[in-house]
Amino acid sequence: MLRFTDDNKVLREDRYNAILVGVQRDEDISYSMEELEGLAEAAGARVLGTMIQNMERPNTATLIGKGKVEELKELADSMEADMIIFNDELTGMQLRNLEDTIGIRIIDRTILILDIFATRATSREGKLQVELAQLKYRMPRLTGFGKSLSRLGGGIGTRGPGEKKLETDRRHIQRRVTDIKDELTHLKNTRSVQRARREKSSIPVVALVGYTNSGKSAIMNRILSDVQKADKTVLEKDMLFATLDVQQRNVTLESGREFILIDTVGFVSRLPHSLIEAFKATLEEVTYADLLLHVVDASYENYDFHIKVTEKVMGEMGAGEKEKIMVFNKTDLAHDDIIPVRGCDNVEISAKCGTNIDVLINKIESKIFGDYTPAAFLVPYDRGDISSYLCSQSEVKKMEYTDEGTYFEVVLKQEDRKRLEKYEVV
Repeated sequence: MLRFTDDNKVLREDRYNAILVGVQRDEDISYSMEELEGLAEAAGARVLGTMIQNMERPNTATLIGKGKVEELKELADSMEADMIIFNDELTGMQLRNLEDTIGIRIIDRTILILDIFATRATSREGKLQVELAQLKYRMPRLTGFGKSLSRLGGGIGTRGPGEKKLETDRRHIQRRVTDIKDELTHLKNTRSVQRARREKSSIPVVALVGYTNSGKSAIMNRILSDVQKADKTVLEKDMLFATLDVQQRNVTLESGREFILIDTVGFVSRLPHSLIEAFKATLEEVTYADLLLHVVDASYENYDFHIKVTEKVMGEMGAGEKEKIMVFNKTDLAHDDIIPVRGCDNVEISAKCGTNIDVLINKIESKIFGDYTPAAFLVPYDRGDISSYLCSQSEVKKMEYTDEGTYFEVVLKQEDRKRLEKYEVV
C-alpha cells in the first residue's frame, strides 16, 4: 500500500489495517460481508475483524447505534486499526460524524470499489469513467470527505484518476464532470466508427461476462492458447476485479473462420449504481455481441447467486435477451453436481486444466456460424467486387479461373447466399 504527499509523491509503502462493519436487516449479509473482505484485500488492506449490528432502522446520524459506535471506537483503538470499512453506502453526514467520534478514516463499500477501479483501470476511457463515478459519488459528500482526505493525503478511498482535494470548489468539480463527459462522448464516437468497420467485415463478436473472479480471463487465455495465440494473452489473476478494461482478441479457428473474443469487467453484488451507469459506455460492446459466454464459478457453493447478480446487471444494460452459453468453470474444484440452466446451452469446463475447452470452442463455432451453408458460384470477371467479398467474407474451399468467370466453392451465410443467388451454380 502506498501513502502519498499532496503532490502525489510516495511517502512510504504501507498496508492499512481495517475493521469491517455491516448492518443486518431482513436479508442475510454473511456473503456480502465475506465479499467485502475480498474487496478490502484486493485494495491492499489487512482485515483485522468484523462487526455486525442487527437493526430494523439504520441510525440517520451514524448508520449504526450510538452504543455500537463507542464499541467500534474501543475496538479500533485496541486493534490499532487505521481504517473502518462499512458494507453500506454512507451519507456525508454519517461519514463526518463517525470520523469525529472514532478518529480514523471511514469509507464505505462504494468508495472501496471505486478505489479498486481507480488503481486497475489502464485505458484512457476506463480512467475517465472511474473519475466520473468518483466525482459524482463524492460531490454530495464533500463535507464528510473533508477530514478523510486531509488526514492521510492518499491511500484507499482517495487514489487513482479521481484523486483530488474534493473539499474545494464545487464549481471546479462540475466543470471537470462536464469535461470528462465531453471526452467520453468523443471516445464513444471513435468506438462507434471502429464498430461500424467491424460490422462491415461481418466478423462475429463473442463476449465473456460473469461474476468477478469467475475465470473469464483464464478462459480467454486458454482459447487463445489452443489456437496458437499464446502471445496475445491477457492478464489473469486470482483476485476480485483483475480485469477492468475491455480486452479483445481475434480468434481464428481450425476451419479458418474468425471471430472476436471480448473479455469484460466482472460483476459483484451491491455494485454501485454510479459504476453501472459509468461503465455502460465501456461495456456497450457486450450489447453488440453476437454471443455471450456467461462464465460461472462452479466451485462456489452458491453460484446461483452469482448467476442472478450477473443476469440482473446484464438486463439493466439491455443485454438480458442475448443468446448465450452458460460456461461452468473451475469444475476441477467443484464439490457438487452442476445444475444446468434451462433455455440455453451449458458446458462444464476447467480453464486451468483445459478440460472441455474443445467442447466450448465447438459450441461457439456452432452458435455463431450455424447459419453458414456450402454453395458454388460462377462470378463474371467484371464483378471483381463479388469475388473480393467471397474471398474475405466466406470460407473458400475451391477457386478456379474459367472461360466464363471465377468459379467458387465456399461456405457462407445464408443471407449472403440468397443475395448472390444470381451467380449460384446448381
